[in-house]
Amino acid sequence: MARSPITRSGYNNLHKELENLKKVIRPQVIKAIEEARAHGDLSENAEYVAAKERQSFIEKKIREIEEKLSNSEIIDTIPLPNGKVGFGSVVTLENLNNAGKATYQIVGPDESDISSGKISIASPLGKALIGKEVEDEVTVQTPGGAKNYTILKIA
Repeated sequence: MARSPITRSGYNNLHKELENLKKVIRPQVIKAIEEARAHGDLSENAEYVAAKERQSFIEKKIREIEEKLSNSEIIDTIPLPNGKVGFGSVVTLENLNNAGKATYQIVGPDESDISSGKISIASPLGKALIGKEVEDEVTVQTPGGAKNYTILKIA
C-alpha cells in the first residue's frame, strides 16, 4: 500500500484519537456490556445488543486509525522557495465566479476536512494549487462546472 502524506499535526491528532478510543471509550463500552449482561437474558436485552454494536464500531474505528497511522508518512511543512504553494501551505483564494474568498491548508487525504479549511493534496483543487504563486489563476473542474480562482496569499 502506498504511503499517505500527513502533517505532523494531523498525525498527532490521529494518534490522540486512537489513544482516546483505546484508553477511554473501549473500557466504557466493555463496562456497558458487563452491566447489560448482569440484567439477565441476552436474547431480549436491548442494552446488551446496543453495547455490542458500539463495541464493534469502536474496534473497527481503532483498526482504521491504526492502518492510517502505519501507512502515513509525516511531511514537515516548510515554505517552498519563491513563495510557491506546497504541502502544508495555507492559501487564500478569491473565487472569480462569485468574488468570495476562502483560505485552505493543503494536507494529506487522511486529515482533510473542508469545514475546518483543510483540503487534500489529492483533491482537484489541491492538485491545481501545487506549485502556483501569488496572483496565479487556477481553474478547477468540479461536478458543478469549472471554478476559477486567483491566489491572493500563501503562508
